[in-house]
Amino acid sequence: MVVMSRILPTNTWRSPDTVAHARSLPGKYLVRRFDDGRVEAHLITEVEAYDGAEDLACHASKGRTPRTEIMFAPAGTWYVYLCYGIHELLNLVTGPRDYPAAVLIRGLQSVTGPGRVTRAMGITRVFNGTLAAKSSGLWIEDRGLFTPPGAITATRRIGVDSAGPVWSQKPWRFVLAEAAPVKKTTPRTFR
Repeated sequence: MVVMSRILPTNTWRSPDTVAHARSLPGKYLVRRFDDGRVEAHLITEVEAYDGAEDLACHASKGRTPRTEIMFAPAGTWYVYLCYGIHELLNLVTGPRDYPAAVLIRGLQSVTGPGRVTRAMGITRVFNGTLAAKSSGLWIEDRGLFTPPGAITATRRIGVDSAGPVWSQKPWRFVLAEAAPVKKTTPRTFR
């Protein structure tokens, strides 16, 4: 079976509906081109939305700082930050410029946990501020998978209890059921 892939352009993420963008990502592929020319593609299975300065779980809720400046960048920019001094976490900036919102990539078909995702794919802060495009070596593809209704579950976000009861309970974590995609493709490594 031939699977058609389409790199999603950065303007895909321009609308201010970060939660809808997050819901649309499970079933898409995170693709990484390495310096040696090797390319890896992995099915995105889990994400979380962080929507604006009012969202107390969002880094931008503390204001515009050197760390959060990337969240105010144009849609389709990668925001990679160091968490607990150990894990580098990958986020896709969404919404219009100057609206601080992003989607955290929490899991792939082969890896669960945002720190494990970046470690498995060799993603570091070198990508921070680059575009989700082939030119940066890190992008998102739509490979035509169909996710049936009910295949994506919405739950509360993980590890944000300090944001208070309203924001920590937002059902803005989206998880793709393991057997959800109808057209089966497997992540591939190319040389």
